[in-house]
Amino acid sequence: MKYELPILTYELHQLEPVIGEDTVSFHYTKHHQTYLNNLNDLIAQESSIENIDIEQLLRNPQLLPDSIRQGVINNGGGYLNHNLYWDTITPNGKECKMIMEVIGETFGSYECFKELFAQKAKTHFGSGWVWLVKNSSGKLEIITTSNQDSPLTLGLNPLLTLDVWEHAYYLNYQNRRADYVENWFNIINWENVYQNYLK
Repeated sequence: MKYELPILTYELHQLEPVIGEDTVSFHYTKHHQTYLNNLNDLIAQESSIENIDIEQLLRNPQLLPDSIRQGVINNGGGYLNHNLYWDTITPNGKECKMIMEVIGETFGSYECFKELFAQKAKTHFGSGWVWLVKNSSGKLEIITTSNQDSPLTLGLNPLLTLDVWEHAYYLNYQNRRADYVENWFNIINWENVYQNYLK
């Protein structure tokens, strides 16, 4: 099984001014592509797993041979994490009443959700991700992961993610991660988040 980059549903410049064209280009065609290439190279080394979907491998890392386990966790996570990141943002954002109702029921209000999510994003130490996930009971949670770790490995279903690695924002915001986080809320594709919730 050979994986490919997802096709973006928008042009590289269309996330401006929140995320500039140069940032999207480097992020998508260099960083994301590198995780993809590394993942495909690792999978090609082990015929025993070549027909197992990467989501299943990350949910069940014990299926991975010791020799490539951490590499697949790192690069498979990097590949899938970025897939979700690109899929849940869109120019000018996209609203969805249904997911807002679920968020309100869980966190009290959208404003409470946003404050909690933003706080975790602004204070996460080092490189990583902030997630809205659905747990095994069907409830929403906000969590963080470091490096390219995936919520799938924790038994959680990811619905929305924010990349807080510096390469995601440095060309536009330098060290001002807080500004990047605040602006990112304006380009969330809530309709796709809701579709993820329904899975």
